[in-house]
Amino acid sequence: MKIRVYYEDTDAGGIVYHTNYIKYCERARSEHFFSRGMMPGEGDRYGFVVRKIHADFLGSAVLGDMLKIKTSIIDAKKSSITLLQEVYKEETKLFGMEVLLVYVEAGKPHRIPEYLLIILQELNDHPPGYSS
Repeated sequence: MKIRVYYEDTDAGGIVYHTNYIKYCERARSEHFFSRGMMPGEGDRYGFVVRKIHADFLGSAVLGDMLKIKTSIIDAKKSSITLLQEVYKEETKLFGMEVLLVYVEAGKPHRIPEYLLIILQELNDHPPGYSS
């Protein structure tokens, strides 16, 4: 998914504010569902919640930059999935994070439905065996 950096994304120094990289990654996950005519969750009925994030800030983007968000599955279990999400400006990696998502129904962990696993597998932007 590609995202352009707007003025609202930048801090007083004119660079992308650090929390926006996490927002960009969330948008890429959500857009994956929206592009298929689906919602990524339904309020408090079901959906994925973030359990843990490990983030590496490697560079900076500025106003007007076009960024690409790449997403790959690291691990999938019964009720959780770990993704690698990376933000690039052209060929330069600016940000990377591992995010652990837990699937919940009615506020409790639940087995990820098969159809959601299939949709999530389509996220892979890297070939099998890839390591950053």
